[in-house]
Amino acid sequence: MIRWILVIFLALMFISWFSPMLQRLGFGKLPGDLRFRLFGREWFIPLTTTIILSMLAALVSKIL
Repeated sequence: MIRWILVIFLALMFISWFSPMLQRLGFGKLPGDLRFRLFGREWFIPLTTTIILSMLAALVSKIL
C-alpha cells in the first residue's frame, strides 16, 4: 500500500515538473485534470493525465 502511494506521489511530481512540455502535446488539459487558484497560487492536479501516462507506461513495460 505504501509503495503505491509513493509511486503515485512520484508520478504526480514528475508530471508537474514536465507539465509545460506535456501541455504542448495536449496533456494537462484533459477532462479530469484539475486547475484552481488557492492562496494566490495556481494548483494543478493532473488526475486524468496520470492515469493515461500510467497506462502507457504499463503497456511499454509489457511489450519490453
